[in-house]
Amino acid sequence: MAIGELAERFGLATHVLRHWEAVGLLTPARRVNGRRRYGRDALARVVFIQQFKELGFGLEQIRAMLTTTDPAARKQVLAQHDAELERRIEAATAARELIGHGLRCPAPDFVECPKFLAGLEARIPPS
Repeated sequence: MAIGELAERFGLATHVLRHWEAVGLLTPARRVNGRRRYGRDALARVVFIQQFKELGFGLEQIRAMLTTTDPAARKQVLAQHDAELERRIEAATAARELIGHGLRCPAPDFVECPKFLAGLEARIPPS
């Protein structure tokens, strides 16, 4: 199928597929008169890329998973992303707790609340 057909099937702009090709995520099966032609395997490749983008993976991580033949290397990419998600969840949880206290704080102005200020202080990195 032509690049326009592949892009339309997934609701993507053709420049997205060209970019994915440029960064090594997608390769046309062949060229006919200088035009890209994609095989059926491109459908699964686009789905893979979209799914992992939705999971928060960057194109570099996706390329690492698609270009290796080593299952352990793929799992390593998953493990690194999982650790990053855990770090972000912890940071978001701490932020929600601080915001929640600000919303429920009995002080007239939460920015003067000792507990709120202590929460901010706890987030200051050590020198």
